[in-house]
Amino acid sequence: METQGVIFDIKKYALHDGPGIRTTVFLKGCPLNCWWCHNPEGQNLEPEIIWKNQNTQKEIIGRKVSVEEVMVEIEKDLIFYDESNGGVTFSGGEPLMQPAFLDQLLIACYEQEFTTTLDTCGYTSWEIVEKVKDKVDLFLYDLKMIDNEKHRKYTGVSVLPILSNLKKLDKEGKNIIIRLPVITGITETEENINQLAEWISTLETVKEINLLPFHKIGYSKYKKLNRKNKMLDLDPPSPERLDQLLDTFRGLGFTTKLGG
Repeated sequence: METQGVIFDIKKYALHDGPGIRTTVFLKGCPLNCWWCHNPEGQNLEPEIIWKNQNTQKEIIGRKVSVEEVMVEIEKDLIFYDESNGGVTFSGGEPLMQPAFLDQLLIACYEQEFTTTLDTCGYTSWEIVEKVKDKVDLFLYDLKMIDNEKHRKYTGVSVLPILSNLKKLDKEGKNIIIRLPVITGITETEENINQLAEWISTLETVKEINLLPFHKIGYSKYKKLNRKNKMLDLDPPSPERLDQLLDTFRGLGFTTKLGG
C-alpha cells in the first residue's frame, strides 16, 4: 500500500520558502506549541473542523493524500523550477512528524531531479533526521532560543534535541539557513540574542541567518479553531530593533536578511 500523509495546503509560486520559485507543501502535525504560531491549523496531526460565518458553516482543514497525488501537483510547476532555479519545499506544521510520508516525497522529488528544501523546527530524533538528510538540498532550520527553561515555556518542548540535531547537520556540512523568529520581549531580548549569537558562532558551515519578524496575519485562525491566542496584545518588532539585530549578526560574519 502506498504511503499516505496529511497535508493542509499546497502553496504555488512561493517566493519565501527557499531559492527561486517554489511549490510549498504544508504537512500537518507539530510537536511544538509556540505562543506565536501563525499556522495553528498545522499543529494537530489529523484533519480538523474550523467554523466560519458565526459557527454556521464548517470547513475541514487537512486531508489525507498519497505521494502520487502530491507529486501530480508539484509537477505542474516544473517550468517555474527550471526558469528560476526553484524547487519544492516541505513545511508545516513540522514535516518530520510524518517521517515515512516525507521520506517517500523526498525520494519522488529526487527521482524527478527537483531540488528540495525542508523547513523544520528540528525537534525529533536523530534517527529520523538521519534517514532524510541526504535527500534534502537545503534546511531552513528554525531556532528560537537557547535557554531550555524558557524554550519549554514558550514552545512546550526542550531545546536540547533541536540544538543537537542542528550541530550534527552542521558537522556533516549540510546546506543550512537558520531562521530566527523575532518576537518582541521573548526572542529579541538582549539576553537571548547574545546567547543565540554565541551558540550559532560555534557552527562550522552555517553562513546565513533569516530574521522572521512577528506578525498578526494568523490571528483570525485562532478564532476559527476555537483556540486561545496568547499573543493578542503583542506588537511586531520595530524597524529600529530589526536593524539592530541585522547589524548584530552581520557583524559576526553571517549573511543576514529579513524574511526567507
